[in-house]
Amino acid sequence: MSSTEEFDVTIPSDTAKGREVQEQIVGGMESRGYSPRDVFGVRLALEEALVNAIKHGNKMDSGKVVRVQWQIDEVHVRVVIEDQGQGFTVEEVPDPTDDENLDKPGGRGIMLMRSFMSLVEYNESGNRLTLEKRTDDKNDDQAV
Repeated sequence: MSSTEEFDVTIPSDTAKGREVQEQIVGGMESRGYSPRDVFGVRLALEEALVNAIKHGNKMDSGKVVRVQWQIDEVHVRVVIEDQGQGFTVEEVPDPTDDENLDKPGGRGIMLMRSFMSLVEYNESGNRLTLEKRTDDKNDDQAV
């Protein structure tokens, strides 16, 4: 029997509130028996995504909020994170594995999210991110 939970919350531009949402999602995964590897990967991806939305998207502006929507069942987690920032163009983020970027911090979070999630997708303006994790994802052995 599958039980799907759906949530839609709006949080202030506060990383502590982001962590609370992250823990709620991870708790839902744990209660449904997700593997420790999947829980670990989603936790890291969510932390990166929420911090990016709050710090880079909303620039820690207390007048701006982050909307987080998620659905979770026994085999699939989908999280949509939308900030009120101007967005960015993901294709313009330098590849952190290129030799000239090895000492630069930018782009590592996106690479991390892509390595752990089944889907990482930005909207056209770059201020809404969709993350998905499927337990049947065959790319799991390639992560990390």
